[in-house]
Amino acid sequence: MKGKRLGLRKHLGLKLFKGIREQVVERHALRTLFFECTLRCNLSCRHCGSDCRTDVAEQDMPLEDFLSVLDNEITPNVNPRDVLIIFSGGEVLMRRDLEEAGREVSRRGYRWGMVTNGMALTPARFNALIDAGLSSVSVSFDGFKEIHNNIRQNALSYDRALAALRLISKSGIAYDAITCVTPEMVDRLEEWKELLIAEGIKSWRIFSIFPAGRAKRDDTLHLSTEQFRKVMEFIRLTRREGRIKLNYACEGFLGGYESEVRDHFYMCAAGVNVASIRVNGDISGCTSVRGNFTQGNIYKDSFWDVWQNRFEKFRNREWAHRDECAECKVWEFCEGGGMHLRDDEERLMYCHYNMLK
Repeated sequence: MKGKRLGLRKHLGLKLFKGIREQVVERHALRTLFFECTLRCNLSCRHCGSDCRTDVAEQDMPLEDFLSVLDNEITPNVNPRDVLIIFSGGEVLMRRDLEEAGREVSRRGYRWGMVTNGMALTPARFNALIDAGLSSVSVSFDGFKEIHNNIRQNALSYDRALAALRLISKSGIAYDAITCVTPEMVDRLEEWKELLIAEGIKSWRIFSIFPAGRAKRDDTLHLSTEQFRKVMEFIRLTRREGRIKLNYACEGFLGGYESEVRDHFYMCAAGVNVASIRVNGDISGCTSVRGNFTQGNIYKDSFWDVWQNRFEKFRNREWAHRDECAECKVWEFCEGGGMHLRDDEERLMYCHYNMLK
């Protein structure tokens, strides 16, 4: 299967979007704040980019420390209604005070959501979270039972994730099922789509696995160029079909597939509209950015000062115009890919555009 060409019309659209992106970067209005509230997890997934486990040395951040940053650094400078707080991990449901955390950020006027594997989401816990103001949930759901359980390394994980999605899909809040597509799922995506539709799931997001954390040590999880192209073509056709809302993740520039496999042109929003506070207090872009791009720490620095005056490498990507990116014909649209695709030496680990050429 050949890659999809970047036609003239789309090229012009990307040129226009480039100007919009430059304005967004200049304003860098905070719109999403990830709170990595724990690194503890009740699973040990083969593809975990954060390498989370049950016996982590890093303690959970006390809720009062996060709320102090909200009260003293963020709320005075934003309209809380414009900022979504996402609780992430690890597995967020490992925190017993998650409901209290939700109530506190809701009381301050913020919307909040969470990312979960669904293992501990009982009906009673879900109702308590709804009462605490939960407005959105993303649930990891990586394929058919034998595939999902093998990736998640737990025989109960598929049934728990499906039960969580059934529960959430009937609640009326925003949600999506997230599938990290592995090679054995590529030729079964059509079948998987029908299962999701039959279960009443209306919103679906697809990722591909990049070489970080545990996934870096497991080549069997990574798609070939041919498989990656098949995934893009599947998403394009599924979106055209219109029976389920499907998007590819905001991971990288996709050439001729831009605007056809997600709702917008590619832009890495990490450090532009998106920030994170890690479990140890580090300030960075989204929590997927695991490389050496920490901009400060809430225990030493003013969060708002860091947000306003640092994040240079996130907002001006000229430093990345080197190595394989130096002569790239689509550099002005891609700017070196997602920040989470850079390693500690700032080298690109994975190029979506090259996979599709």
